[in-house]
Amino acid sequence: MDKPIYEIRSLVHSYGGKTVVTIDHLAVQAGSIMGVIGPNGSGKSSLLRLLGLIERPTQGEIYFKGRPAMPFSGEARFLVTLLPQEPFLMKRSVFNNVAYGLKLRGNGGDIAARVSEALDLVGLPSKDFARRPWYALSGGEAQRVALAARLALKPGVLLLDEPTASVDAASAQLIKEASLRARRQWGATLVVASHDWQWLYEICDEIVHIFRGKIFGTGRETIIFGPWQQLGTGKWGKILSDKQELLIPAPPSQEAAAVIDVSSIGEDAAAGAGEDVVLSGTVSRLSLERKTDQISATILVGDLPFTVGVSFQQGTEQTIFPGKTVFIRYRLDRVKWI
Repeated sequence: MDKPIYEIRSLVHSYGGKTVVTIDHLAVQAGSIMGVIGPNGSGKSSLLRLLGLIERPTQGEIYFKGRPAMPFSGEARFLVTLLPQEPFLMKRSVFNNVAYGLKLRGNGGDIAARVSEALDLVGLPSKDFARRPWYALSGGEAQRVALAARLALKPGVLLLDEPTASVDAASAQLIKEASLRARRQWGATLVVASHDWQWLYEICDEIVHIFRGKIFGTGRETIIFGPWQQLGTGKWGKILSDKQELLIPAPPSQEAAAVIDVSSIGEDAAAGAGEDVVLSGTVSRLSLERKTDQISATILVGDLPFTVGVSFQQGTEQTIFPGKTVFIRYRLDRVKWI
């Protein structure tokens, strides 16, 4: 995975004069799984449409397999497919929905077998669902049919926009499993935008954080929104729900968003803090990161969740587990503003 299948350079994308995505450089390695984390309205869907070569960037270049790629370009159009957050099914049977792309792309072979295989991947047996009309599907079933229609094409790139956001738990599990099979079975590259960060940490080779259309960091950073106030000590910050003081450098504006990268966790984080900020919180979630073999821990401080990575050894030595009270620590001079 040393050759990028995508490379973005100096990209700016706007709608109606409003800039929604600004990326200086981003590379996606062939055969990898990249996760995209960010709040609603951060630009995740716009980024996936650009990678899907559905829209032309306002400025900049997108390279696909080392060559500049235009929307619906011949080289990439049959290799890339996007599953949007809201499934769109045509007013026809499940079979014809899944077979449509195969027929459109002129795929030879046994279309019925390809449709049946794709439906099996998403847990919808062809004998039970192939003849079912689009209107007789639940929300989770409709999303799985939409995914099957893309898996039937055996794409080289599968772009997933919040694939499990609006479905039941059983459908979410099947969608996750089917997506990962695309990588295992034919080496598809996956780019997944999701709020399910725990799943992303478990499956992804790389995670990027997007906010206000800009990509930064590793996805572990915590974004905290203003308004900010001057505290009694003269320092800037806010009082959390548990009365602890969250401190920051002087903000560029009261409404600015701070990016905080927690540098350490555990009982020793409170020792020798100096000018660093130390807060007490409760471990709420733990997840093993696939790429680094580190543990990603979510620490609830007041009502704010902070994410921090710890080694497996550190987690074992400090017996870090959900429900335990720990200290986290971050440096004031490393707080960034976006």
